[in-house]
Amino acid sequence: MSAGSMGGPEYLFDGKCKRLHLLLLACIAFAGLMQGTARAQDASPKGQDSSGKAQSAPANADETAVGDEEQPPAALPAISTAEDRSRAAWKLLTDALGDTKRPQNQVQALAALGLLRSARSEKMITDAMKDPDLDVRTAAALAAGQTKDRNMTTPLRNLLDDKEPQVVFTAAVTLWKMNDKSGEDILMAVVDGERKTGQNLINGTRHDIYKDLHDPATLARMGAMQGVSLLPGPFGYGITAYEFIHKNGADLSRVSAIEQISQEKTEPIHKELVAALDDKDPAVRAAAAKALVDYHDKATSMAIYKLFADSKQPVRLTAAAAYLRTTGTPGPSVAASAQAGNAKR
Repeated sequence: MSAGSMGGPEYLFDGKCKRLHLLLLACIAFAGLMQGTARAQDASPKGQDSSGKAQSAPANADETAVGDEEQPPAALPAISTAEDRSRAAWKLLTDALGDTKRPQNQVQALAALGLLRSARSEKMITDAMKDPDLDVRTAAALAAGQTKDRNMTTPLRNLLDDKEPQVVFTAAVTLWKMNDKSGEDILMAVVDGERKTGQNLINGTRHDIYKDLHDPATLARMGAMQGVSLLPGPFGYGITAYEFIHKNGADLSRVSAIEQISQEKTEPIHKELVAALDDKDPAVRAAAAKALVDYHDKATSMAIYKLFADSKQPVRLTAAAAYLRTTGTPGPSVAASAQAGNAKR
């Protein structure tokens, strides 16, 4: 709905204020991650889902939360065809997305799939929107937004009727960023501090966003997922990304520098990014692979392909998506996305 259709400057001013409130809400919620999430996770060894039901604690809570278990050195085939390498890339992504015992691997796979825009990746993301895991569905919504693919708006609209407020809110924000106002009423309700209960779910229950937004743990999780743009690098989303960066001691200043210089397509920068693929910091390796997606020469593709044997899962998955991009699979321009994000700041 445009300001012009309302016929008055008061509506335009009010609309801008409401959008500002939305941005502030996301930032405030993300700021609560450091405290709210920690308290929520420490409160119980089992934890609870959004309905209050106890969930079993993982055998290794740290590894399950972070999902960056070290892998033994892998040997890549001495000889491989372009078809072999593409098949290997898709297998890495498919296996991780199908790892239902480790949702963090699914989340990281979705983050990588957000670099692609093909019929195959679109189906994988759309199917993940029906996953029983809350964070996987949320990550699928965010991945759909990362693709900037207008074909993803329809499945995103379906998520507006999800049973979990985190998913509903994420879908609404993602649609808004894609210039689709389907979830505007949800965002306005969050700003207003109340939720109209006119929309029913299939199972007869109703959204209860207002109540859940007053729960510190839910608020922190929603803020973390929406804070993905504040965590540079393709390490998953929200809490998964934060914990990967924290555990690995990633140098975010270097990751940010990679994001910035990759906007310029010069040969010296190209060589610098390729060299960064061998860096000791896994965050830098992953960020460099992501930054190289718009180069389509064989030397770059083969340099990225070597990361298929990396010891870190986020690096392997990012490399898989980046390799597919450098060999012809379409996707959103990383440089263009970064420039658009800088323009909004």
